[in-house]
Amino acid sequence: MSQRYKVIDSTVPTFATITLIDWVDLFIQPTYFKILDDSLNYCIANLCWA
Repeated sequence: MSQRYKVIDSTVPTFATITLIDWVDLFIQPTYFKILDDSLNYCIANLCWA
């Protein structure tokens, strides 16, 4: 995610989108899913996304 996008008002929902390259099956391959899951959990825990 680009560093230029910031949460302005933390009292309202914030949406993030991702771009897939060559339709990588992120949610089917366990290895890719684990990386994605770990990354999102890190962001939630350490970047005040919750």
